Amino acid sequence: MSAKEVLGRPLPRGSCRWALAGLLAAALVGCATPPGTATAARSGDIVTSSDETEGQRRARIRLELAAGYFEAGKTTVALDEVKQALIADPNSADAYNLRGLIYMRLNDFGIAEDSFRRALALRPGDPDLRHNYGWLLCQQRRFAEADQNFVAALASPIYQAKDKTLMARGLCQEAAQQYAEAEQSFFKAYELNPGNPVVGYHLASLLLRRNDAERARFYIRRVNNSEFSNAESLWLGIKIERALGNAVAMGQLAEQLHKRYPDSREWAAYERGAFND
Repeated sequence: MSAKEVLGRPLPRGSCRWALAGLLAAALVGCATPPGTATAARSGDIVTSSDETEGQRRARIRLELAAGYFEAGKTTVALDEVKQALIADPNSADAYNLRGLIYMRLNDFGIAEDSFRRALALRPGDPDLRHNYGWLLCQQRRFAEADQNFVAALASPIYQAKDKTLMARGLCQEAAQQYAEAEQSFFKAYELNPGNPVVGYHLASLLLRRNDAERARFYIRRVNNSEFSNAESLWLGIKIERALGNAVAMGQLAEQLHKRYPDSREWAAYERGAFND
């Protein structure tokens, strides 16, 4: 899934094109919760087939199919299955959640918002729903409303994906030019998941922005020494080493950038000496 599909509108340079290439696309958008799972987790009980009505059973089967199609990129097929699930069970919060994710991918924000609102009306305390709705609002640059939903998700004592929401919150704060707040969100996300290259990249970028190149180097080196390095992370590493006056490290990163991404706009910028673009 591309950054455009996930975000709808671009976030600032450096915060979406690299960050949402695959990893963040999967992490940020949220997932289609298996039918019954969220309810069971919140009630402390285990939902079994005897608890389901016939309509709920049909809806669950349709949703399982829909989730598989959605993850495989077969968006319209997934939508057909969700429609059938809602016919079988019009009160399925999981179906409305997946409906929202599908329309978000299709950039139909109106129907996506209606879907998440319906899901939240059925299950208002669900942090995953709050996260997804917040991310939709962020795409529409409704940053204050998005942040309210991220805060609500993070406040949930049962929420297991706080690093994901902190990452999303940081991206939205960065898009809103709330750089100090974004930095704090990314730091908190990093504490929960230090191996996340998206968070590391954004921390490095924000630290360089405020001229703390030494600390920025720590985070970007972890990214560039991992399997997740790419043209944009290498370019950021070059700019950080330049700020520190380390010509040798600059040259090593530039060599990697040229060898691996000779046609990238980052390499073109390096050749032009456009370090401040």
